[in-house]
Amino acid sequence: MTRPIVGIIGNHHYIEGTYEVHAGGRMNSEAVAQVSGAIPVILPCGEGLLEVGDLLDAFDGFVFPGGRPNVHPAEYGHDETPAHGVFDRGRDRVALPLIRACVERGQPILGLCRGYQEVAVAMGSTLHPEIRELAGRDNHRMPPDGTIEEKFALRHEVTFTEGGPFHRLMGARTVRTNTLHGQGVEVPGPRFVIDGRAPDGTPEASYVADAPGFTLSVQWHPEYRAAEDPVSRKLFGAFGDAVRAWARTRSPAPVRAIA
Repeated sequence: MTRPIVGIIGNHHYIEGTYEVHAGGRMNSEAVAQVSGAIPVILPCGEGLLEVGDLLDAFDGFVFPGGRPNVHPAEYGHDETPAHGVFDRGRDRVALPLIRACVERGQPILGLCRGYQEVAVAMGSTLHPEIRELAGRDNHRMPPDGTIEEKFALRHEVTFTEGGPFHRLMGARTVRTNTLHGQGVEVPGPRFVIDGRAPDGTPEASYVADAPGFTLSVQWHPEYRAAEDPVSRKLFGAFGDAVRAWARTRSPAPVRAIA
């Protein structure tokens, strides 16, 4: 059987400040190819480049990865402030309606870091621009110095809901993860179920209630050395099972590990 095809939402940025590109992290492509067992394709999210309907027909599932720009606060009814950082409105215009469409038809999605926040916003949640400013919260941002290994090192635990989908998938209620984000979910939407939290209470793992397909999303970066990390292998492995099932039937199918 031909491997399923997974679209990875690309980010817009400039090389050397002048040359515009749409790009994705190598880690995401490697995780999809090596652990999910799918063909990774980076999607350019620019004005007029992509239509949601075409994407739904062409791909078996989608990864919404991390990225430097944040979801624009207008998407969840807040005013823009300097604390919100920079934005990628082209990605917003593709990612949010694509998430909603996938959720309703059961097409598999996997949200990572900014992608976790995109799924949250698409499902009616709001975000806080700097969770480290909230009382009792830790600083979850990427360490400013150090090697890639040090930046992506495991830094805190995430505890899952007893008997929830992440608990069943991981076979444990608590795992260790990295953390490289400044924003976080403020008020979850009615279908955005928080299934795992960091020790300071920050939402870290979620799914969409009553969705017919795979909708697991995490606030950390499991794509880093995904083939070597047992938590990442289970997450990307389950996503791979979901996209293979979709590729065979073009309809939602329960994922055995979390059904």
